[in-house]
Amino acid sequence: MRTERRRSRMFAALLTGALCAHGNARAADEAGSRAGADWQSWRASTDVTNTASLQRGARNFANYCLGCHSLKYVRWSRMGEDLAIPEALLERHLLPPGDKPLEYIATSMPAADAEAWFGKTPPDLSLMARARGKDYLYQFLETFYIDPTRQTGANNLRLPTTAMPDVLSELEGLKRAVYRNVEKRSEDGRVTTQQEFDHFEQVVPGRLSTEEYDTFVRDTVNFLDYAGEPSQVVRRSLGVWVVLFLLVFTWLAWLMKREYWKDVH
Repeated sequence: MRTERRRSRMFAALLTGALCAHGNARAADEAGSRAGADWQSWRASTDVTNTASLQRGARNFANYCLGCHSLKYVRWSRMGEDLAIPEALLERHLLPPGDKPLEYIATSMPAADAEAWFGKTPPDLSLMARARGKDYLYQFLETFYIDPTRQTGANNLRLPTTAMPDVLSELEGLKRAVYRNVEKRSEDGRVTTQQEFDHFEQVVPGRLSTEEYDTFVRDTVNFLDYAGEPSQVVRRSLGVWVVLFLLVFTWLAWLMKREYWKDVH
Protein backbone atom coordinates (compact mmCIF):
# COMPACT_ATOMS: atom_id res chain seq x y z
CA MET A 1 0.00 0.00 0.00
CA ARG A 2 2.79 2.40 0.87
CA THR A 3 4.53 1.66 -2.42
CA GLU A 4 1.31 2.24 -4.35
CA ARG A 5 0.84 5.63 -2.69
CA ARG A 6 4.40 6.59 -3.53
CA ARG A 7 3.86 5.67 -7.18
CA SER A 8 0.62 7.66 -7.23
CA ARG A 9 2.33 10.76 -5.89
CA MET A 10 5.17 10.41 -8.38
CA PHE A 11 2.86 10.12 -11.35
CA ALA A 12 0.62 12.95 -10.15
CA ALA A 13 3.68 15.15 -10.04
CA LEU A 14 4.47 14.20 -13.62
CA LEU A 15 0.96 15.11 -14.73
CA THR A 16 0.82 18.47 -13.02
CA GLY A 17 4.48 19.53 -13.01
CA ALA A 18 6.28 21.56 -15.62
CA LEU A 19 7.74 19.86 -18.67
CA CYS A 20 11.24 18.50 -18.17
CA ALA A 21 14.06 19.99 -20.23
CA HIS A 22 16.56 17.30 -19.50
CA GLY A 23 17.09 16.13 -23.12
CA ASN A 24 20.49 14.96 -24.15
CA ALA A 25 23.05 17.11 -25.94
CA ARG A 26 21.98 15.87 -29.35
CA ALA A 27 18.36 16.82 -28.72
CA ALA A 28 19.43 20.26 -27.49
CA ASP A 29 21.52 20.83 -30.60
CA GLU A 30 18.64 19.84 -32.87
CA ALA A 31 16.24 22.13 -31.00
CA GLY A 32 18.66 25.02 -31.32
CA SER A 33 18.99 24.62 -35.12
CA ARG A 34 15.29 24.22 -35.84
CA ALA A 35 15.05 27.42 -37.87
CA GLY A 36 17.29 26.04 -40.65
CA ALA A 37 16.46 24.43 -43.95
CA ASP A 38 17.75 21.02 -42.84
CA TRP A 39 14.43 19.96 -41.32
CA GLN A 40 14.52 16.63 -43.20
CA SER A 41 17.55 15.62 -41.12
CA TRP A 42 15.84 16.16 -37.76
CA ARG A 43 15.66 12.98 -35.68
CA ALA A 44 13.21 12.05 -32.92
CA SER A 45 15.94 10.48 -30.73
CA THR A 46 13.36 8.85 -28.44
CA ASP A 47 13.67 5.90 -26.06
CA VAL A 48 10.73 3.61 -25.26
CA THR A 49 12.49 2.42 -22.10
CA ASN A 50 12.08 5.94 -20.64
CA THR A 51 8.91 5.45 -18.58
CA ALA A 52 8.69 9.09 -17.49
CA SER A 53 8.76 10.22 -21.13
CA LEU A 54 6.06 7.70 -22.03
CA GLN A 55 3.88 8.91 -19.15
CA ARG A 56 4.18 12.51 -20.35
CA GLY A 57 3.49 11.34 -23.90
CA ALA A 58 0.32 9.56 -22.76
CA ARG A 59 -0.81 12.79 -21.10
CA ASN A 60 -0.04 14.76 -24.29
CA PHE A 61 -1.98 12.30 -26.44
CA ALA A 62 -5.01 12.36 -24.14
CA ASN A 63 -5.06 16.15 -24.04
CA TYR A 64 -4.30 17.06 -27.67
CA CYS A 65 -4.78 14.00 -29.92
CA LEU A 66 -7.58 11.85 -28.52
CA GLY A 67 -10.25 14.33 -29.59
CA CYS A 68 -9.73 13.22 -33.21
CA HIS A 69 -7.44 10.16 -33.23
CA SER A 70 -7.76 6.68 -31.74
CA LEU A 71 -5.37 3.90 -30.73
CA LYS A 72 -7.70 1.04 -31.58
CA TYR A 73 -5.17 -1.70 -30.81
CA VAL A 74 -4.23 -0.48 -27.32
CA ARG A 75 -6.32 -0.86 -24.17
CA TRP A 76 -6.26 1.71 -21.39
CA SER A 77 -5.49 -1.01 -18.86
CA ARG A 78 -2.54 -2.35 -20.88
CA MET A 79 -1.14 1.15 -21.23
CA GLY A 80 -1.52 1.83 -17.52
CA GLU A 81 0.27 -1.41 -16.64
CA ASP A 82 3.14 -0.86 -19.07
CA LEU A 83 3.63 2.78 -18.09
CA ALA A 84 3.34 2.17 -14.32
CA ILE A 85 0.23 4.36 -14.04
CA PRO A 86 -1.98 3.44 -11.05
CA GLU A 87 -5.56 2.68 -12.05
CA ALA A 88 -6.94 5.48 -9.88
CA LEU A 89 -4.79 8.07 -11.63
CA LEU A 90 -5.51 6.52 -15.01
CA GLU A 91 -9.25 6.96 -14.51
CA ARG A 92 -8.89 10.41 -12.96
CA HIS A 93 -6.51 12.04 -15.45
CA LEU A 94 -6.56 10.10 -18.73
CA LEU A 95 -9.77 8.13 -19.27
CA PRO A 96 -12.56 10.09 -21.01
CA PRO A 97 -15.84 10.20 -19.10
CA GLY A 98 -17.73 6.93 -19.47
CA ASP A 99 -14.76 4.88 -20.71
CA LYS A 100 -13.59 1.80 -18.83
CA PRO A 101 -9.97 0.68 -18.34
CA LEU A 102 -10.56 -2.53 -20.35
CA GLU A 103 -11.77 -0.60 -23.41
CA TYR A 104 -9.58 0.31 -26.35
CA ILE A 105 -8.35 3.88 -26.65
CA ALA A 106 -10.93 5.39 -29.00
CA THR A 107 -11.90 8.93 -29.91
CA SER A 108 -15.42 10.12 -29.23
CA MET A 109 -15.60 12.04 -32.53
CA PRO A 110 -18.07 10.47 -34.99
CA ALA A 111 -16.39 9.52 -38.26
CA ALA A 112 -19.09 11.24 -40.33
CA ASP A 113 -18.60 14.54 -38.49
CA ALA A 114 -14.83 14.30 -38.78
CA GLU A 115 -15.06 13.78 -42.54
CA ALA A 116 -17.45 16.71 -42.88
CA TRP A 117 -15.18 19.04 -40.88
CA PHE A 118 -11.76 18.00 -42.16
CA GLY A 119 -12.55 16.45 -45.54
CA LYS A 120 -11.39 13.02 -44.36
CA THR A 121 -11.57 10.91 -41.23
CA PRO A 122 -8.50 11.42 -39.00
CA PRO A 123 -6.42 8.22 -39.13
CA ASP A 124 -5.99 5.80 -36.28
CA LEU A 125 -2.51 6.27 -34.82
CA SER A 126 -1.92 2.79 -33.41
CA LEU A 127 0.55 1.80 -36.11
CA MET A 128 1.51 5.23 -37.42
CA ALA A 129 5.00 5.17 -35.90
CA ARG A 130 5.67 1.78 -37.49
CA ALA A 131 4.19 2.79 -40.86
CA ARG A 132 5.79 6.23 -41.18
CA GLY A 133 8.64 6.10 -38.69
CA LYS A 134 9.41 8.13 -35.58
CA ASP A 135 11.39 10.76 -37.46
CA TYR A 136 8.47 11.38 -39.82
CA LEU A 137 6.12 12.04 -36.90
CA TYR A 138 8.67 14.27 -35.20
CA GLN A 139 9.25 16.33 -38.34
CA PHE A 140 5.50 16.54 -38.97
CA LEU A 141 4.75 18.00 -35.53
CA GLU A 142 7.68 20.44 -35.82
CA THR A 143 7.01 21.90 -39.28
CA PHE A 144 3.55 23.48 -39.11
CA TYR A 145 3.45 27.06 -40.38
CA ILE A 146 0.91 29.78 -41.19
CA ASP A 147 -0.75 29.48 -44.59
CA PRO A 148 -3.74 31.81 -45.20
CA THR A 149 -4.65 29.89 -48.37
CA ARG A 150 -5.54 26.77 -46.40
CA GLN A 151 -8.96 26.27 -44.82
CA THR A 152 -7.36 25.57 -41.43
CA GLY A 153 -4.96 28.50 -41.76
CA ALA A 154 -1.95 26.19 -41.47
CA ASN A 155 0.22 24.00 -43.67
CA ASN A 156 3.04 21.55 -43.10
CA LEU A 157 6.42 20.88 -44.72
CA ARG A 158 6.42 17.16 -43.98
CA LEU A 159 2.85 16.64 -45.26
CA PRO A 160 1.90 19.53 -47.59
CA THR A 161 -1.81 20.42 -47.80
CA THR A 162 -2.50 18.39 -44.67
CA ALA A 163 -6.09 18.47 -43.46
CA MET A 164 -4.96 18.54 -39.84
CA PRO A 165 -5.06 21.96 -38.14
CA ASP A 166 -2.11 23.18 -36.09
CA VAL A 167 -3.54 21.95 -32.78
CA LEU A 168 -0.28 22.58 -30.92
CA SER A 169 0.01 26.24 -31.94
CA GLU A 170 -0.91 27.42 -28.44
CA LEU A 171 2.18 25.61 -27.15
CA GLU A 172 4.65 26.30 -29.96
CA GLY A 173 3.26 29.62 -31.16
CA LEU A 174 2.72 30.68 -34.76
CA LYS A 175 5.51 30.79 -37.35
CA ARG A 176 5.70 31.46 -41.05
CA ALA A 177 7.84 29.75 -43.65
CA VAL A 178 10.42 31.93 -45.42
CA TYR A 179 11.51 30.85 -48.90
CA ARG A 180 14.47 31.80 -51.08
CA ASN A 181 14.76 31.91 -54.87
CA VAL A 182 17.04 29.26 -56.36
CA GLU A 183 18.07 29.08 -60.02
CA LYS A 184 18.08 25.60 -61.54
CA ARG A 185 19.20 24.50 -64.98
CA SER A 186 17.12 21.91 -66.80
CA GLU A 187 18.47 19.21 -69.14
CA ASP A 188 17.88 21.38 -72.21
CA GLY A 189 19.97 24.18 -70.68
CA ARG A 190 17.10 26.47 -69.72
CA VAL A 191 17.41 28.25 -66.37
CA THR A 192 14.35 28.47 -64.16
CA THR A 193 13.84 30.11 -60.78
CA GLN A 194 12.24 28.03 -58.04
CA GLN A 195 11.40 28.69 -54.41
CA GLU A 196 12.96 26.54 -51.71
CA PHE A 197 12.27 26.61 -47.99
CA ASP A 198 14.92 28.54 -46.07
CA HIS A 199 13.82 28.93 -42.45
CA PHE A 200 10.94 29.56 -40.06
CA GLU A 201 10.19 32.97 -38.65
CA GLN A 202 8.34 33.22 -35.32
CA VAL A 203 5.26 35.43 -35.53
CA VAL A 204 3.48 34.79 -32.23
CA PRO A 205 5.20 33.08 -29.27
CA GLY A 206 3.60 30.07 -27.62
CA ARG A 207 3.25 29.02 -24.00
CA LEU A 208 6.37 26.86 -24.18
CA SER A 209 9.94 27.73 -24.99
CA THR A 210 11.65 26.08 -27.96
CA GLU A 211 13.32 23.49 -25.73
CA GLU A 212 10.12 22.76 -23.80
CA TYR A 213 8.11 22.31 -26.99
CA ASP A 214 10.80 20.06 -28.41
CA THR A 215 10.56 17.87 -25.28
CA PHE A 216 6.77 17.86 -25.60
CA VAL A 217 6.94 16.60 -29.19
CA ARG A 218 9.59 13.97 -28.43
CA ASP A 219 7.52 12.62 -25.52
CA THR A 220 4.44 12.42 -27.76
CA VAL A 221 6.34 10.64 -30.54
CA ASN A 222 7.88 8.31 -27.97
CA PHE A 223 4.41 7.33 -26.75
CA LEU A 224 3.21 6.70 -30.31
CA ASP A 225 6.28 4.53 -30.86
CA TYR A 226 5.29 2.53 -27.77
CA ALA A 227 1.67 2.28 -28.98
CA GLY A 228 2.86 0.78 -32.28
CA GLU A 229 4.27 -2.22 -30.38
CA PRO A 230 3.65 -2.20 -26.62
CA SER A 231 5.72 -5.36 -26.12
CA GLN A 232 8.82 -4.17 -27.96
CA VAL A 233 10.90 -3.63 -24.81
CA VAL A 234 10.17 -7.18 -23.60
CA ARG A 235 10.77 -8.54 -27.09
CA ARG A 236 14.18 -6.93 -27.34
CA SER A 237 15.29 -8.10 -23.91
CA LEU A 238 14.03 -11.60 -24.65
CA GLY A 239 15.80 -11.56 -28.00
CA VAL A 240 19.17 -11.33 -26.28
CA TRP A 241 18.49 -14.55 -24.39
CA VAL A 242 17.22 -16.26 -27.54
CA VAL A 243 20.42 -15.39 -29.40
CA LEU A 244 22.56 -16.60 -26.49
CA PHE A 245 20.59 -19.87 -26.39
CA LEU A 246 21.12 -20.39 -30.12
CA LEU A 247 24.84 -19.77 -29.75
CA VAL A 248 25.12 -22.29 -26.91
CA PHE A 249 22.93 -24.78 -28.79
CA THR A 250 25.10 -24.39 -31.90
CA TRP A 251 28.22 -25.06 -29.85
CA LEU A 252 26.67 -28.17 -28.30
CA ALA A 253 25.47 -29.38 -31.70
CA TRP A 254 28.99 -28.94 -33.09
CA LEU A 255 30.45 -30.96 -30.19
CA MET A 256 27.92 -33.72 -30.78
CA LYS A 257 28.61 -33.75 -34.51
CA ARG A 258 32.35 -34.00 -33.91
CA GLU A 259 31.79 -36.91 -31.49
CA TYR A 260 29.57 -38.80 -33.96
CA TRP A 261 31.93 -38.32 -36.92
CA LYS A 262 35.28 -38.70 -35.22
CA ASP A 263 35.72 -42.30 -36.44
CA VAL A 264 34.64 -41.44 -39.99
CA HIS A 265 37.25 -38.73 -40.40
